[in-house]
Order: sequence, then C-alpha cells, then structure tokens
Amino acid sequence: MQVDRALRLGATTTALVTPFREGAVDLSALERLVERQIHGGVDGLAVCTPTGEGPTLTRSERAAIIVTCVQAAAGRVPVIAATGTNATASTIALTRDAEELGAAAALVTLPYYSKPGQKGIAGHFTQLASATSLPLIVENNPLRTAIDMTSPTLKALADIPSVIGFLLADGSAAARAMPPEWRQRFLLLSDRDATALSFLSTGGSGVISAGANLCPRLYASLQQAARGGNLPAARRLEDRLAPLTAALGADGDPAAIKHALQTLRLIDPEVRLPLLAVDANEKQSLSQAMLRASGAHNSYLSI
Repeated sequence: MQVDRALRLGATTTALVTPFREGAVDLSALERLVERQIHGGVDGLAVCTPTGEGPTLTRSERAAIIVTCVQAAAGRVPVIAATGTNATASTIALTRDAEELGAAAALVTLPYYSKPGQKGIAGHFTQLASATSLPLIVENNPLRTAIDMTSPTLKALADIPSVIGFLLADGSAAARAMPPEWRQRFLLLSDRDATALSFLSTGGSGVISAGANLCPRLYASLQQAARGGNLPAARRLEDRLAPLTAALGADGDPAAIKHALQTLRLIDPEVRLPLLAVDANEKQSLSQAMLRASGAHNSYLSI
C-alpha cells in the first residue's frame, strides 16, 4: 500500500487525557483540551494512549475521540491514534478505523501480555502494514508489555515501508541498538518527560508528553529551546518542571493529570477502574508542583 511518510510532527506531542463525565466520554471538554493544547504550542496530539486510558475505551468511544480531535485540530497539528492491542486482528481493526476517521498516524505498541517471540513481533507489524496504509509509529515499552525488541527485530521493522518512527522507553534494548544514521531516517520519540531533554540532545526527534496536558506552553518551550540550541534555557525549564514531572509519575498518571486539570476548571477528575482518584497527599504534591511551574506571579492557565 502507498504510505505518506511525510508526517509533520515537531518535538512535543501531548499524550492527551480522555475526560469523562458520569461514565461517558465528555466530548465538549475534549474539544476544549485540544484547543488549549494547540494554543499552548504543542506539535501534535496522541489520543487513546494509556495516559488517555485507552485500554478502558470501547471501539465506538475511540472513534468518537479520534473524530472530535481531528475536527477540533482542523489540520493545525496532526492527531496520532494509539491502536495497538495484544491481538493482531483487533490492532488491524482499530488502525483501519483510525485511518478512516482522519488520524495522521497510528501509535502501535508491541503486543502486551501475550509475550510473542521476536518472529511474532515482526509478523504482527508486517501483517498490520499489509492491511492499512496509515503511517505507523512502533512503541517499545518493556515495562508495560513484558517484551523487548532485539536488534534484528528492530531492523526488520525498520524495513517495513509504513513504519516511520519509534517511541522508545529509556533503557530498552531497541533504544540502545538504534544506529546513529536512523536518527535522520525515522522519528525517534521518548516516552518520558523526565529524560526528554537528554533524549533530544543525543539525536532524538522529540517526546510524547504526559506533562504537556497541564503545561503545554512550558513543555513545548523546553523542546523548542533545545532544538534551537539554547540549552541553558531548556535546562532552566526542565528544572522548573521537574517537581511536576515527578508528581505525575514516570508514566504520567491520568488520575493525577485529571485532578490538576480540575483545579484549572477544565474537566472533571473522573477516571475509570482500575484507576482510582488521587489521595490527599498526592493532591498536595500536585498543588505545590503546579505552583512552582506557574511561577509566583503567573496564572496556571498561562502555562
């Protein structure tokens, strides 16, 4: 299938949370979040990820989220849909949905829980690529999937024409095996706000950021400063945001993000089981971190 490899994706893509109200997806709140992100200067939106509580969403909810975000973004930034599951058939179905609904690319995790062998990983993505023309970003996060790619598997996936990039967890074998010349050939994305600056400094393309849900302008400015060669400014922003990044946890806890967004009067803090709302101590840590990020004289809404 013919694939458009020219995905316009800058350094900061937000792993957007999914707002709920009384058990249903709050599409009006989602539209507001999209607008705030774009005005904050982010370069893309990733929806239905774990930060967006993707594993709890039905197929129809995923479709509504993708359509809402694509329409709200109106071509100003690309919308990337997380479509990976632990089964090839359902991954193909969700990826085809995303393509039909206007997503710019699919973010596809290695199959989790099933723990396929390396040939199974390659077969999964080969079959997916043959069933859709949507550009694919391969997500490799061994802590979530309990599997990691070897160097031969990484090279096999890189030979698939529709694979345009990789989302790499810190310390994964795939990250260590990435040849230097691939940094020009592929999008190489970090999944950690805490180490996104060092990842970019060593040749990465950018980050899929959980923290940008709260402070899109600051997280985007950090990456922009680094890409522009202003590392002192980037490090100052990294230090300013460090307490908030830590308070959100390594994977960007949706419950923590939603509580903070509630303090900004943007969405309800509702999450779906098995996630639970943050406790009193977590709320205090988040409040202090948000105050530091916003600065003594600035409004939360400006960050």
